[in-house]
Amino acid sequence: MFEKILYPTDFSEVARKSISFIKQLKGAGTKEVIVLHVTDVRNIDAWDWQTATESLIKIKKELGKKITKEMNSIEAELSKAGLKVKVRFEEGVPLREILRVEEEEDISVIVLGSHGRSNIAEMLLGSVSEKVIRKAKNPVLVVKR
Repeated sequence: MFEKILYPTDFSEVARKSISFIKQLKGAGTKEVIVLHVTDVRNIDAWDWQTATESLIKIKKELGKKITKEMNSIEAELSKAGLKVKVRFEEGVPLREILRVEEEEDISVIVLGSHGRSNIAEMLLGSVSEKVIRKAKNPVLVVKR
């Protein structure tokens, strides 16, 4: 039923919590997990005009190392659980990239964490999770805090 999972992650606590649900879905027929991290280009663009070029390059390099370390950890954990894992790093607007990868990878379900600073902020501004729920073509499993 859920043969191929898309797991977008921002490495937050609730996103990490989603991994245990993904492992449990193996019993429902899950064979492969696409682990996706999207670097929000809107944040990078903000850095461009506020940060000297040399500093920006250093920040991006350090950020890249941290992202790679996190993704390798997730890949190892899911592989150890017996799942085939594909890791994808993308740059763009998170919602757009999640929906694009959903389409490209022909996934069965999206598993992601609910996140945001507060419930009020999520209601007023909307979160990536909320937008994915509304716009995804496939079922979405949202893991609460």
